[in-house]
Amino acid sequence: MSGIYLSLIIIALTIYAIRVLPFLFIRKPIKSRFVKSFLYYVPYVTLAVMTFPAILHVTDNMAAGVAALVAGVIAAWFSRDLFITAITCCAAIFIVGLF
Repeated sequence: MSGIYLSLIIIALTIYAIRVLPFLFIRKPIKSRFVKSFLYYVPYVTLAVMTFPAILHVTDNMAAGVAALVAGVIAAWFSRDLFITAITCCAAIFIVGLF
């Protein structure tokens, strides 16, 4: 068996274990307010951590990335619509790129 197939099998088993282990060990409902609030915010923080560097480095011009970030935060705050926020970020990059 080559190294690529062995790597794929190890990766598949790791992902499967990460998804199955909580079902095996957490049988009762979670009552801790701290743990509940922590688990509630994990998806948002993970998305922010993956998205923030990508926004800043999307172009060679750092000013365009910062403009897209500021425009995106403002658009998301007021519209709360992902499509409008994405279009606003793209427009900010385009406008700053013109200068």
